[in-house]
Amino acid sequence: MHKDIATPARTQSILEKYGFSFKKSLGQNFLIDTNILRNIVEKAELSNESGAIEIGPGIGALTEQLAKKSRKVVSFEIDQRLLPILKETLSPYPNIQIVHQDVLKANVKEVIEKEFQDIKDIMVVANLPYYVTTPIIMKLLEEKLPIRGMVVMLQKEVADRISAKPGTKEYGSLSIAIQYYMKAEIVIIVPKTVFVPQPNVDSAVIRLTKRPGPLVEVRNEDFFFKIVKASFAQRRKTILNNLTSQLQEGKEKKEQIISALQEADIEPRRRGESLSIEEFARLSDELYSYFN
Repeated sequence: MHKDIATPARTQSILEKYGFSFKKSLGQNFLIDTNILRNIVEKAELSNESGAIEIGPGIGALTEQLAKKSRKVVSFEIDQRLLPILKETLSPYPNIQIVHQDVLKANVKEVIEKEFQDIKDIMVVANLPYYVTTPIIMKLLEEKLPIRGMVVMLQKEVADRISAKPGTKEYGSLSIAIQYYMKAEIVIIVPKTVFVPQPNVDSAVIRLTKRPGPLVEVRNEDFFFKIVKASFAQRRKTILNNLTSQLQEGKEKKEQIISALQEADIEPRRRGESLSIEEFARLSDELYSYFN
């Protein structure tokens, strides 16, 4: 039986052995609580037929738990200094492949095709580096990867924004961009005490489950997201004011914007944060004919 990597003592001794120092620029915070790691893996509902993609394995604490529960783990690590450490800590597990690449620059689809050839069930499971959480999630969503979903740890405040419902102050274009593709739920709240070094913020684990198709049908996806973004440009402004000031030719086409809002059955005085994703879909379809 191998001693778990994620105990405070074992983590400490690995870091000392390699003289490892944390890089603030890489947002490195390592988990030192095995129960939380197992809980994260549990939420991903993996089987011995599953593949797991991890981003930022650190010294392998979560990687090890994933390897025990899945058929294969592919882990992206950007920090060269961690490669020899991972080689040692993960040596008992033959089903792990470490990819030394920045996931934001990597061709993830290609990696999946190569590494998960006969694996149909693929989940992203990761303790994401805080400073690039959103770009990583958005990249993985926009690339339309063949995954079932993601179970990722991130700042609690970002998790709140991703899973937010209309009419709350957390709800915004990020909530819509992710909920358009995925069902989002916060499944674990994680105190800062279970990390070294301790981050300044609390964390949460969010589970994103891919929808069979986008939540709403729209005439043009890019235009839909453009309207969403414009509607939240200044949160205190009404939807009419935001659209008029943010859209190209918005001021000239104010009358058309008003009639699109009426057609979509949306009161022009409402604010963006009060609109459901379905309302944004109706609105963007109405506006599309005026702006294209």
